Amino acid sequence: MSADHILSRDAEWQPANNEERLDRLDSTAQIRQLPVRYALAVDSRNMDDLVALFVADVQIGRDAIGREHLKQWMTGALSKIDRTIHLVGNHVISFLDADHARGVVYCRDEVEENGGWTVGHLQYWDRYERRDGRWYFQRRHYNRWGVVDQIKRADTDFRDHGLTTALLPDAWPSWNRFWSENPK
Repeated sequence: MSADHILSRDAEWQPANNEERLDRLDSTAQIRQLPVRYALAVDSRNMDDLVALFVADVQIGRDAIGREHLKQWMTGALSKIDRTIHLVGNHVISFLDADHARGVVYCRDEVEENGGWTVGHLQYWDRYERRDGRWYFQRRHYNRWGVVDQIKRADTDFRDHGLTTALLPDAWPSWNRFWSENPK
């Protein structure tokens, strides 16, 4: 998938009237929620919410189609690592027509694995599609700048400091459910 077309505003579909302009504003707002909800679903290991962000007939690899296959693939991938933190940044959206768009999303991710943490920077190259009035990911592809190890991790056990707040990601019921269903 090439991202060249996303960088050019000349290739963008333009609304023809006020109704189409209003629809495009609403569409932009819906599309911008997708990467943020994706990050939250990944970090909380909420596989049902994650796959619901994609079209029902999402293609996984060459041969698998559907949300259930996506759920299996994502569960396998996320079972290999521990906690994750995704911070979504810049988001450029180019509309191909009223119901199809493409985007580039910047992301900074932190991944805990084998007791250590890494920090990475990546871009998602997305395809979006509207079906029955709702926008979904049609496809996501990511490209990475790189990953570095994080020398020192902040203290995550606030109980020692007298705070009574719940600790993330354990505060998410889906996190505990994921690990009880998918032990390492």
